[in-house]
Amino acid sequence: MSGPVDRSGRPGFEGFTRDDEKEESKSDEDNSEGDNKAKRGSFKKRAISAGNKFRRSLKRKSKKKSGNLASIEDIRDVQELETVERFRRCLLDGGLLPERHDDYHTMLRFLKARKFDIEKAKHMWSEMLRWRNAYGVDNIEEFDYTELNEVKKYYPQFYHGVDKEGRPVYVELVGKVDANKLVKVTTLDRYIKYHVKEFERSFQMRFPACSIAAKRHIDSSTTILDVQGVGLKNFSKDARELIMRLQKIDNDNYPETLCRLYIINAGQGFKMLWGTIKSFLDPQTASKIHVLGSKYQNKLLEIIDESELPDFLGGKCRCEESGGCSKSDKGPWKDPNIIERVLNGEANYGQRILAISSTDGNTVSYTKLHSSAEKNQ
Repeated sequence: MSGPVDRSGRPGFEGFTRDDEKEESKSDEDNSEGDNKAKRGSFKKRAISAGNKFRRSLKRKSKKKSGNLASIEDIRDVQELETVERFRRCLLDGGLLPERHDDYHTMLRFLKARKFDIEKAKHMWSEMLRWRNAYGVDNIEEFDYTELNEVKKYYPQFYHGVDKEGRPVYVELVGKVDANKLVKVTTLDRYIKYHVKEFERSFQMRFPACSIAAKRHIDSSTTILDVQGVGLKNFSKDARELIMRLQKIDNDNYPETLCRLYIINAGQGFKMLWGTIKSFLDPQTASKIHVLGSKYQNKLLEIIDESELPDFLGGKCRCEESGGCSKSDKGPWKDPNIIERVLNGEANYGQRILAISSTDGNTVSYTKLHSSAEKNQ
């Protein structure tokens, strides 16, 4: 793992530099000139190697390619920037920042989950790394969930479209869950592993694709739970265990990824159970939940365009060519052109970073980052 000096200037922290850091850098300049030259030489070699890979695929592209790159607006609060930077240096000093997790927004989510208490966020982060290593998350893509089609018969769930701000929309038809049949076609352990795989896929594909399509940073989702017909039969011992285990994994390792959740068709049966369900949830998560009855359509249409909302939820989309909305997996992550941009790293580098003062709302600094593909054309 690289040390603090090697990685202190990663993209994403540009555009915000304190005067004291400038003075420190200036005072060390003469003593580190030789080291810096060596590092620049090493960096140049890596850049050339990466560039050659891109050129082979880009030679066949139009010269107008660079003009089509998305400009993703990433608005950051100055105070949050300062706290994330301190948190990052704390993680680096503790050897707790693997390269793949060295990301501004990931660190910000953990800080938010612990109300910007750096020590508590550091402990949470450390436990997350420990869990990922023990659970083999970095290799989770190799997990083959062969029973998925059978599982969806007894636990209907799917992604479909985006909300008006560009976030992916996730839907579960909870009232149609049959936990007794579910455990006959899969195990809780295998389902949880599939759940983790889907979360990882969201960070690798769905969120970046949505960011490129919306031209703004996206790392959270809107969720709809249809609880029509939910009763005690839906909350067997296995179902309760599954809920608790999934909530723990989500809260501990993927914090602040839920923007909002709408529970629709909530009847008296569900309302009796809501108090118990709510007790399993983190208070911050519970605050994002909106419980609606059978007249939910207008509320959903306030946040999701009718063309993106399935007709059975009050929208106009049917996805007839894909066998229905529940099977289409509709979204920017299905667009081949956007996926190509995701794979080229455009979601990470094609950004306009704006640092905004939280006191007066003025723009403090601005940084334009270019994609690797654009740089090597």
